[in-house]
Amino acid sequence: MSYIQFLGAAGTVTGSKHLINSSNDQSGRHGIQVLVDCGMFQGPKEWRERNWRDLPIRAEDIDVVILTHAHLDHSGWIPRLVKEGFRGRIYATSATVDLCGILLPDSGYLQEEDAAFHNKKKTSKHEPALPLYTFEEAKESLDRFTPVDFGQTIELSPDLSFRFVRAAHILGSAMAEVSLQADGHRRTLLFTGDIGRVRDSEIAPGKVVYEGPTEGESPDVLVMESTYGNRVHPEDNPKPELARLITETVKRGGSIVVPAFAVERTQKFLFLIKEMMEEGMIPRMPVYADSPMAIHAVKIFLKHSEEFSVETKRLIKKFGSPEEWPNLHFALTPQESKKINESKYPSIIVSANGMCTGGRIQHHLMQKLPDPRNLILFIGFQAVGTRGRQIKDGEKQVKIFGQIVPVRAQVAALEQFSDHADTPELLEWLREFKKQPGVTHLVHGDPDASAALRESIEKELRWNVDVAQYMQRVEIE
Repeated sequence: MSYIQFLGAAGTVTGSKHLINSSNDQSGRHGIQVLVDCGMFQGPKEWRERNWRDLPIRAEDIDVVILTHAHLDHSGWIPRLVKEGFRGRIYATSATVDLCGILLPDSGYLQEEDAAFHNKKKTSKHEPALPLYTFEEAKESLDRFTPVDFGQTIELSPDLSFRFVRAAHILGSAMAEVSLQADGHRRTLLFTGDIGRVRDSEIAPGKVVYEGPTEGESPDVLVMESTYGNRVHPEDNPKPELARLITETVKRGGSIVVPAFAVERTQKFLFLIKEMMEEGMIPRMPVYADSPMAIHAVKIFLKHSEEFSVETKRLIKKFGSPEEWPNLHFALTPQESKKINESKYPSIIVSANGMCTGGRIQHHLMQKLPDPRNLILFIGFQAVGTRGRQIKDGEKQVKIFGQIVPVRAQVAALEQFSDHADTPELLEWLREFKKQPGVTHLVHGDPDASAALRESIEKELRWNVDVAQYMQRVEIE
């Protein structure tokens, strides 16, 4: 019997991995085995440890990976999968392939940096501390990628094919629409990946793409994210509040630290800050993009203009490439990163990763969190159990590199920057379906969010909905 097995993003918003087995016998060994997304777990230790565990299926037995988009919670385990023996193809849109070309090696590089730091400071329980994969291993995994156009049908076997439709989350983001012949019947499975904002709006500055997710779907089985299943995005313009927060921080001699996802969110935020400086809404000051891949991400961001919103196109036309802005500095090396914190003058520091679970943002937090003059500004989702969520929720201290760091800096969050559709937007999209799915499986959400979205869909649409469980198998009937 054909089935879907949820190997990640079940009970949490990270580690997205959904296995399709198209076998028509009980052994499950005679069909094609497809992994939709191959993400890295982040957050609580119990989840992070699963990055080091073997999958219930051998890597060499997985035939294909279909990747919805480049964010590490969907793509970040690919180098590990290849390291463990996967030899199939990885299909993704062209922009996603480009973005993974910088994201995955950078992930390996940062893991090597973190392991070296732990070994130097003797702050790891493991001797020696090791990276999940290295920079070189991540680069080698890129050889397995194949770009696919939106709407192009790829036949993986006589019984299974797929195509990408737009998800409107980040550049290149897609939903995987899978066609499967099971028990003599053709079934359509739709894996949403992450769903972008449904409506275009000037109050959604994190939204780069000009249109919402593809409407009029008609899947028999829907596997759907639920990140914002219990939330409604603010509808006010974030610029006045952002201007107030930055201006007050500068007046008291502090700096602004912005944990941001390195791809797209960082670029869009930089354009917004540039515009606000030019309009006199905030003081001019140095802005640091602290990421080894920042300049490469900018180039890819500017390359894929076919997906830009009208607002994004306007900003790019007006200000040109961030590489040429006088106040913007890219810190490409560890030495350049360290120099940022040596400055005693106010600045804006944008650094990855967005949930503060790894990367150079950790070093900036160690330096800036204890000083009440500073501001830690969140512009992205913070999963339960992550360091970012702890800070956002008001914890008085956090542990970074084994050290207890007091939280005395001001903490603020602007939810308008989200790239995820909220509950009303998700329901608006679902109402456009041509038919009701036989079953909807909710994934990629904290338990409260998934439960709330299930209740909303059942109440508003009267659909058959369940919340996926980690390692659960569901038959495709």
